[in-house]
Amino acid sequence: MAELRYNPLLKDWVMIASHRQNRPQMPKDWCPFCPGSGKVPEHFTVFEYDNDFPALSQAPPEPDAVATDFYHTKEAYGKCEVILYSPDHTVTLPELPVSHIEELVELWTERFEELKKDERIKYIFIFENRGDVVGVTMPHPHGQIYGYSFIPKKLELELASCTEYFEEKHRCLICDMVQDELKAKERIIIENDDFVTFLPFFSDYPYGVYIAAKSHIQNLSQFSKQQKFNLAQILKETAGTLDSLFGYTFPYMMCMHQDPVNSGDFSESFHFHIEFYPPMRSAEKQKFNASSETGAWAACNPTAPEEKAAELREAHQRFMNKRKNED
Repeated sequence: MAELRYNPLLKDWVMIASHRQNRPQMPKDWCPFCPGSGKVPEHFTVFEYDNDFPALSQAPPEPDAVATDFYHTKEAYGKCEVILYSPDHTVTLPELPVSHIEELVELWTERFEELKKDERIKYIFIFENRGDVVGVTMPHPHGQIYGYSFIPKKLELELASCTEYFEEKHRCLICDMVQDELKAKERIIIENDDFVTFLPFFSDYPYGVYIAAKSHIQNLSQFSKQQKFNLAQILKETAGTLDSLFGYTFPYMMCMHQDPVNSGDFSESFHFHIEFYPPMRSAEKQKFNASSETGAWAACNPTAPEEKAAELREAHQRFMNKRKNED
């Protein structure tokens, strides 16, 4: 079964993909993403791999006959891709050279440009799930890309807020957010010429950092070569900072927010950024989204962002010192 079902309470579509229950837990002695598996080239740096168990497809089956006059369904149209970060089964993102991560940024850009050619795709969502605690079944370093035939509700709300802010103030909401964080300084973790990593004023996760472009830019296609290099650099340092917090590979969900495709012009109001959702609130304790967070969308952060930002800056310094020693 693979279809979209409409939730009239939230005015949003839910992907029903029961076939994904059959996706395997990876055997210890074999990985489809490693050279020699027969699934990927023998030699690659980064690689796009069509998901074997996609929730969305460009040739979707007809929805099951479950719709009524009240409940609606439609085809689970879209695309699900896996992006392999490296042929090395055990390497992590911050262990890769910046030049290697640049190639990853180039591949993300190529796939963004290719997927937006399909006019039925309305939003291209690039993300990474990292660690068992967020449900990863394949530990080989990889991320994913979903091309949705609709704009998911959270992204729709964010776009609406940005549009409303621009219409009222004739400025970009995220540009102003970045400038306010840079002015305050106390929640800034990392900064280079083109990007800044910060723990937002309103962060609902103890270590939920954002990476934002300093210039008003909407998507990867618009980046210069220098911006791609600086994005690669700050991605390495941000992931490395999280790993340096407690001395282990830190789990997270990394979500790239770009403007929609085939959905109108958001060039004045929207602004490229990446959001991290690390589920740990300490070295050993997980932050669970309980009833208030899940049922009411009423986020509660049990820590002060300013205190955690200071902790993250110390972790960043440890990571940079370690890199210096390794170099």
